[in-house]
Amino acid sequence: MNADVIVVGAGLAGLVATHELVAAGKRVALVDQENAANLGGQAFWSFGGLFLVDTPEQRRLGVRDSFDLAWADWQGSAQFDRLSPAGVSSGGASSGGASSGGASSAAASSVGASLSGEDDWALRWARAYVEFAAGEKRSWLSSLGMSWLPTVGWAERGDLRADGHGNSVPRFHVTWGTGTGVVAPFVASVKRAAAEGLVTFHHRHRVDELIVSAGAVSGVRGKLLAPDAAARGVASNRDETGDFELTAQAVVVTTGGIGGNHELVRRYWPDRLGTPPGSMVTGVPEYVDGRMLDIAGEAGARLVNRDRMWHYTEGIRNWDPIWPGHGIRILPAPSSMWFDALGRRLPDPCLPGYDTLSTLRHLRTTADIAAYDHSWFILTQKIIRKEFALSGSEQNPDITAKDRRAFVRSRILGKGAPAPVEAFKQKGADFVVASGLEELVAGMNKLTDTALLDAARLRAQIEARDRQIANPFSKDSQIQGIHNSRRYRGDRLGRTVSPHRILDPAAGPLIAVKLHILTRKSLGGIQTDLESRALSADGTPIPGLYAAGEVAGFGGGGVHGYNALEGTFLGGCLFGGRAAGRSLVQSL
Repeated sequence: MNADVIVVGAGLAGLVATHELVAAGKRVALVDQENAANLGGQAFWSFGGLFLVDTPEQRRLGVRDSFDLAWADWQGSAQFDRLSPAGVSSGGASSGGASSGGASSAAASSVGASLSGEDDWALRWARAYVEFAAGEKRSWLSSLGMSWLPTVGWAERGDLRADGHGNSVPRFHVTWGTGTGVVAPFVASVKRAAAEGLVTFHHRHRVDELIVSAGAVSGVRGKLLAPDAAARGVASNRDETGDFELTAQAVVVTTGGIGGNHELVRRYWPDRLGTPPGSMVTGVPEYVDGRMLDIAGEAGARLVNRDRMWHYTEGIRNWDPIWPGHGIRILPAPSSMWFDALGRRLPDPCLPGYDTLSTLRHLRTTADIAAYDHSWFILTQKIIRKEFALSGSEQNPDITAKDRRAFVRSRILGKGAPAPVEAFKQKGADFVVASGLEELVAGMNKLTDTALLDAARLRAQIEARDRQIANPFSKDSQIQGIHNSRRYRGDRLGRTVSPHRILDPAAGPLIAVKLHILTRKSLGGIQTDLESRALSADGTPIPGLYAAGEVAGFGGGGVHGYNALEGTFLGGCLFGGRAAGRSLVQSL
């Protein structure tokens, strides 16, 4: 055998699994189709937000959070509806496997065959994950050197129902160092293990087959790809130069989702979200291609919930792209006005920062706008200065560099928007800036093939909204949301601007942003038990096969159900990779 364990995919989940394995002295072959520059995968490019519950950061800001509140929010968001009778009766009770680092195989197998629903294991993973987020997650990561911004973000505020989708309180903890900082301790651990002879890197190795012998997965086969010195994230060649085969006692698949493969996104796009857009921007590198899902399926793994996905409606074209079709997501606070392609204000709960999939559903299922692949923000310079953040490590150099002074200068004391935001405003193809509304609308109409917007119609809606600003209370739900946001100290300090009229010249200039659908996450995938063991169609574990991270729906084949609460994608990779590694340490 070439190693004790083969880990396929050198992203965050794969690095965490490897970290756990080598800490116990196991030998790991780490296989990836990209070059060494891409160690850390797409997590490297992320904003670094983590879902944490009842933390010191929350308490300092006056936020009262708890496991019970977070679990209620998770269930209201996930809306698990693909449960077998056994899955319903389990009620999401975790058996201790994922959160404790591995339940007994006999105990897990005793329930496995009866949990036949697509959401049965997802529900169990969900409860275990929320327990982790409310328990040892913060202390574990802190022990690895991570720390978090003092302000906690209020992402995905939800559908405006107490028992529905969304975060009741702010839980989005941005890591100092962004995604780069989340990845860093695991990269360092794996590189140390390589120097000690416990890890062998197999870059530019594309896995095409899982080797199955006597009913167990015992290795991988595939093609050697030609060397490529492309920089991190840049598309690399797929020229084949030979074959390879590696064997081990177990294989862990951690290869991510389908966000870089628009053909697969469209293939599994669900009817409930209408028609897929004709044009989308891409929020992940091209290598996030979903290939290993079907390869695992061919080896017997059960693939579930493939119609569940998470794509953003606030995507903008990157003026300085790294990968093909590179898009960036705006992380909006609540003040920008949101209009459809025909210039109509979006209905509740389609508000900035509230309900991602409700907004996507509205834009793709409303008959007279489904033919268009865009929507619009209209805002002011006063709003963009405080409320626009851009997702991505490279778009937040102060946080990525852990430069606290630069952070305060730019985001707290600065008179303008952060430099990356200003760069998009000046150079981005989707931004229009004007001193007056008629000029703004003329510029917006130049960004579409046909002039779709009427300035008088937009003015009427904006003026109606502006009339609601005079009092500290309002009948307008978005204005109510702005006041609600500013009652939270963290938002008032650094995220939500004081209410003002959009058409107030003192707040200008006016800004319009053309928004695209941005592909991002798969919410389904390989079904796994709480030890990250891949399950077969009959619900029993496939000997030797494990899966973690996005390829496993972030746990159980779909831990988020239909909706994510944000900060849970990196967290799912951390949690699932750790579960896989610790389970294998016990079983090998």
